[in-house]
Amino acid sequence: MSAQTSGFTVTTINVNGVRAAVKQRNDDNPGMLPWLTAAAPDVVLLQEIRASEKLARKALAPALDDGWQLVMTESSVAGHAGVGLLTRTEPAAVRIGFGSDEFDGLGRYLEADVDHDGQTVTVGSLYLPTGAALTEDPKDVAKYEEKLRFLDEFGPYLDGLLASGRAAVVAGDWNIAPDERDIKNWKGNRKNAGFLPHEREWVAARLAGGWVDVAREHHGDVPGPYAWWSWRGKAFDNDAGWRIDYHLATPQLAARTRRTWVDRADAYNLRWSDHAPVSVVFGS
Repeated sequence: MSAQTSGFTVTTINVNGVRAAVKQRNDDNPGMLPWLTAAAPDVVLLQEIRASEKLARKALAPALDDGWQLVMTESSVAGHAGVGLLTRTEPAAVRIGFGSDEFDGLGRYLEADVDHDGQTVTVGSLYLPTGAALTEDPKDVAKYEEKLRFLDEFGPYLDGLLASGRAAVVAGDWNIAPDERDIKNWKGNRKNAGFLPHEREWVAARLAGGWVDVAREHHGDVPGPYAWWSWRGKAFDNDAGWRIDYHLATPQLAARTRRTWVDRADAYNLRWSDHAPVSVVFGS
């Protein structure tokens, strides 16, 4: 049970390299592990682990010694992507990928069945490709088309998970801001990856199909709250961020939402990732 409040707390965080996240950055910033102890969610969904399982376990050793269970899938491309889950109890089942020949070996998606008050909840950790705007640059074309292929495959998988009737929540770094409320400078990003029309339409289709954007439903018609800010310039200080880290939940689970929040650092030098943890508490 979470130290923050009673219920079942699911936190998502893109750690931007787990080995870097756990390091002490300065006298006031001891890194990720003290945050994990203080926050004490029931499940932590990790993205961009960017390490082999052996190295990730070494980095997270204090947490694992304290009873956390780690399941993860690393990318076949060294130092790239990688997703996982930290849980307080061993999951009943773990499934890597979503049946994709192209993406299942790249550390993009993992899900597990965990118990909450005798009910099985499927929790999925997602790191969706960043993509690129479509230009004449071959590298941009490759990134644009990779993200499009991922969306084409993952959309039907999510639709099937919803149709299964299971209580489920898929969270992580979606690399898509759903609408104008989700980017501080949305006008300047209309032609950039993460806010392209077809990307937003893809998210809208999932919501129209029945998935619930928990934070948006909870916070209502307000800007953000953002959970990613560039390391560059004054983006963090000016709260010029993006809401690309969020939870999509099945309706029956979303109806049990008690609270959701972004655990934003108090100052730039206290950050241990360019993303902030986003948490949702579900009741029984």
